[in-house]
Order: sequence, then structure tokens, then C-alpha cells
Amino acid sequence: MLPVVAIIGRPNVGKSTLFNRLLGRRKAIVEDIPGVTRDRHYAEITRFSRPFLLIDTGGFEPASDDRLLIQMREQSQLAIEEADVIFFLMDVKEGLTPSDEDVAKMLRRIDKPVFYLINKVDGEKQEAATVEFYALGIDKFYSLSAEHGRGINDLLADLEEFLPPAAENNELEGEVRMAVIGRPNVGKSSLVNRLLGYERVVANPTPGTTRDSIDTPFMYNDKRYVLIDTAGIRRKGKVSQTLEKYSAVNALKAMDRAHVVLMVIDAVEGVTDQDLAVAGYAYEKGRALILVVNKWDLPEKDNKTMGIFVAEVRRRFKYLPFAPLVFVSALTGQRVAKIMPMVAEVYEEFDRRVSTPRLNKGLEEFTQKNPPSMVRGQRIKFYYAVQGAVRPPTFVLFTNRPDDIHFSYQRYLINCFREKFAFDRVPIRLQFKGRGKAG
Repeated sequence: MLPVVAIIGRPNVGKSTLFNRLLGRRKAIVEDIPGVTRDRHYAEITRFSRPFLLIDTGGFEPASDDRLLIQMREQSQLAIEEADVIFFLMDVKEGLTPSDEDVAKMLRRIDKPVFYLINKVDGEKQEAATVEFYALGIDKFYSLSAEHGRGINDLLADLEEFLPPAAENNELEGEVRMAVIGRPNVGKSSLVNRLLGYERVVANPTPGTTRDSIDTPFMYNDKRYVLIDTAGIRRKGKVSQTLEKYSAVNALKAMDRAHVVLMVIDAVEGVTDQDLAVAGYAYEKGRALILVVNKWDLPEKDNKTMGIFVAEVRRRFKYLPFAPLVFVSALTGQRVAKIMPMVAEVYEEFDRRVSTPRLNKGLEEFTQKNPPSMVRGQRIKFYYAVQGAVRPPTFVLFTNRPDDIHFSYQRYLINCFREKFAFDRVPIRLQFKGRGKAG
């Protein structure tokens, strides 16, 4: 799983600007997919030599004018428990504040790498103003400008010393890796126990810290599955028990290694913004998703209740129209037996390959039925297609103008691939490449 780097600091010190600078683009999941949640507070950073998961802690709890200091302390505590490396960001224009001193005292008591960053240092004048921060008793500061990129390279060079190399893929051939994710108290543990068929011990029986992941292998229809432990199943420290509602870190870690993600939604509380954000991360990573509405035994129902709930879920998860939806009660066992057959079917699609001749026959049909638009007086031509990868199914289309395929035509092609090759319930990806041929 990816190491976690958390950015903490007071409001308006530039956390989101630093987040976007390291991400290399403005926060967004997929710009051209309608309905995708764009309010991002975490992202997988892969453009440097060692990948990591970056967290902007300021986004987990809506700001409240009368609780800013308390909120900052809570965010700092959460970062201390969940992160592997901490970026503590301060503002040279505001100077050293009592709040900064308070958090710095807290950070000095922990046994984790902490980088003390002074932001908005745009030139020599601001550099001279950083002197007052040495009152914190810290040996090394990083003065930088997140907005203009000043000092970022030095920060990243030192960060790499604390990040492990990209992990090797140790999964066994043919095994299906599942993660059950969702907010606290949606019934993840009960659902896991139902799926495994026994009451799983909550405490961590294996060596290591309470932050280690526990994988549980099991067999279904003679095929090996592995359940990746997520928040709420393993033993947790007091801080994370208190602050878990702010954090999606454990779900993100579990999704790093999963093929199929079961997104558990509370039938009573409905879909929340955090549900949308976490599912959006899974979508961005190309994971297969199944939406599991749990506690369906609790709402009062008539013959319209399920239809209304389905419509609401589909409306909120606009960017996941392909994701199967199942209503269950982990407590009573109602419909839980439908989940594993659904996982098996979804994974079969997720891992399926289509032959190159079939792909190209289909591509010819799609483009003849609806040719792409002219671009600056030139017709876009598609030469051929190959399947570049599975999990998710990824198709590479060679064309004369790979950068000019309008997102609406991309959606048309994706829908055609879905219908023609029966990719009904998984994400698929299209990549457009030139083949060195003009016109």
C-alpha cells in the first residue's frame, strides 16, 4: 500500500495550493465525466520516482468559524495517527502564530518524519521573514512558494528518503482481491462476517502495529478470494476511533490493492459527500465497484421505496452508471448471498480480453455509424485498436489526431464498447495514440 503524506496547518496557509502543486494539476477526478465529485482532498501522486498518497487534512471537516482552532488540533491528531510523513505548513505573511506553536509542540512528541514548511516565500524579503520561525526550536525548515513552485524540488528530494520504493505486486495469479469500504457504522464488519461465514476476531492477531492491514483469504466456487481489511474491522487507537468520521485514509489504502470494491451505503442515512469522494477515488483508480445498500431492513417501505432509493443513488453517483446496486441487511442476512455471485461476474468482466480482430471490426462499425467531427478542416481517422490492459479493460485507439478527440465522442465510443463487448458493469478506459502518420 502507498505511504501516506498528510498536509496539516491553519486555514488559508496554502494547503490546497501545495496539494495541487504536488499533484501537478488542479483538483479533479476526471474533468470530462459529468457528475464526478470535484472536491478532492486526497490523491495518488505517481509523477515522481516514489509514489505516495497525499492527504489535505483541512478538507475532511467543514470549517466552522467558532471551532477553527479545535478543528486544526483534531486534523493534526488525525494526521499524526494515520500518516507516515507529515507536512506542517505555515504562512510567512501571517508570521508565527500561537496556533502554529501549539501544533509544533504536539508534533515534537511523535516518532514520525515531520517536514516544517513555511509557505508564500516568493523572494528575498519573505525569506528574511522566516527567521522568527526558528523560535519553534526546529533544526530545519523548508521555505517555499506553493503557488510558484519555489523550493518544491528540494522538499521532494528530501521526502524521497522517507518513502519506500514502489511495492512489488505479490498477489497470486487468479486470486480476486476485495475491499469493503464505507463510513463508520454502516455495517462493514457485520457484512464481512456474513461474507466469510463466521464471526471474525476484531483484534489484530498478527505481529505489527494496529495500522497493519490484515488480508483474509477464502474460497468461493473453487476460486480464491482475498478480503482486504478496512477501517472498523481491525483494532484502532483512541484518536482514530474519535476522529474516524473525518478520515477516508483507510478506505483509500485498502483500494490500492483491491480489484473489486464493495461500497457500503447506509440505507437510513443515504449517500453522503464522503461516500461520493471515496467512490470517486476508486473510479479514478479504475476499480470495479459494487454499491451495497446495507440496513435495508430498517426503513419503512411500500412498493415505491426501492425505486425512489435507486433513483437517488443513481443521481448522486452519476459517474458510476455501470456499478451494480444491491440492497442487503448484514444483520438479518437478507440478500447477502447475492453479493459473491455478483463479485464473480463483475470480476470476469473486469479481467476479460477481447481479440484484436473483434475490436477492429467493432471500431469500424462505431465510426461508420457516427463519424467523428472535423477538426480545423481535417477529418479524424481511426486506424486500428488493441486492448492494452485488463483490470480495468483498457483499449488503445491509434488515430491521426489523438489530442483532438472531443470528450463527447470519447463517451460515445465508451458506450459502444460497453454494448458491443458486454462490459456492462465495470469501468473501461480509452487511450488515443498517434502512429506517426500524417493526415
